[in-house]
Amino acid sequence: MDTGRMAKILYIDCFSGISGDMMVGALCDLGVDLLFLRNELKKLDITGYDIHCKEIKAGSIKAKKFTVNVAGPQLYRNFEDIKKIIGESSLDKEIKKISLDIFHLIAEAEAVIHDYDISKIHFHEVGAVDSIIDIVGTAIGLKFLKIGSFYSSNVPLGSGFVGGSHGELPVPAPATLEILKKVPVYGGNFDFEVTTPTGAAIIKTLTAKFGEIPGMEIEEIGYGAGSKVKKETPNILRLIMGTGTGKIEPCEESLILLSANIDDSTPEIIGYLQETLLKDRVLDVWIEPIYMKKNRPAFKLCVLCGKESECEIIDKIFSESTTLGIRREEVKRYSIDREIKTIKLPYGEVRIKTGIYRGKKVNISPEFESCSKLAEKTGKPLKEIYQDVILFFSRR
Repeated sequence: MDTGRMAKILYIDCFSGISGDMMVGALCDLGVDLLFLRNELKKLDITGYDIHCKEIKAGSIKAKKFTVNVAGPQLYRNFEDIKKIIGESSLDKEIKKISLDIFHLIAEAEAVIHDYDISKIHFHEVGAVDSIIDIVGTAIGLKFLKIGSFYSSNVPLGSGFVGGSHGELPVPAPATLEILKKVPVYGGNFDFEVTTPTGAAIIKTLTAKFGEIPGMEIEEIGYGAGSKVKKETPNILRLIMGTGTGKIEPCEESLILLSANIDDSTPEIIGYLQETLLKDRVLDVWIEPIYMKKNRPAFKLCVLCGKESECEIIDKIFSESTTLGIRREEVKRYSIDREIKTIKLPYGEVRIKTGIYRGKKVNISPEFESCSKLAEKTGKPLKEIYQDVILFFSRR
């Protein structure tokens, strides 16, 4: 088994802020092919636009400027519209997840600020074509570069006022501040909006740790240009990509554990609920057999999720189960980086998940669904396919 291969690290150096177009431009500068990006974006059911990426000078630094040209007016879209567009596309599952996680953060922030139900939030600027392309384009670019972990500098906010569909708003915009709760920020010497809600959601979704550049061996540097022309500080986003060196500690996450004791339901309904939750924005779902009053056999449903999806999961549990109450705990989890990829066996392809700790691959797990489909297709026993995957890596 090859355990010496290092995982790719991306450090987001947002010394002049971050926006969706700056992120995609910097990813293109790192090597994301524009034709590949254009073809991937065609998988979305959206028309009436084109994308361009050209090299410009931002101050004295060469950078890539990414733009989305939209032909004619576009419809406003709410969160449900965007989930449908992304969910029904043929994009990779990981790309869909990153994109929807970013949009969920924005929708959640808008719902809090304007006191709306999250499903009814109209994104206005963020629901426009260019914002959808920026967010999904970011997810496509990250998948293309095969990044394993993300770090970021502290986030500058800027000052002044910015116009929008809700009128003129103070900088930082209310949505940007709401998204960046519990993220280290500072004002910076800027008289304009340097971090947009889209940029804030991208960095909050991706980043495991904020602060200085981690121990890494630099491979590539990408620069993405913003829209402001400033002599003092160039309006660019810098992405630094490399491999880990030295000791990289496991990531500490603050998560929510939801649980409920259920003694008046059938195994089939509990099983359906578990499968339904696993399709949502949860990290894990499991069932524990327990005994309740009068020695009644029962189920304990346990769901691990992030704070951003907590309300959505609670609604699902109450809707799909017979429980009258849900317990909530804040828990800490240490996790290592993971990477999902497809390997080619002599008789077909299998998706695998690898665990990466301190820059080395320490665990390999074949994905059950892809292995079972291959077993049905070839007639080979499932256990032999699992063994072949392990053998494949032991020979590398």
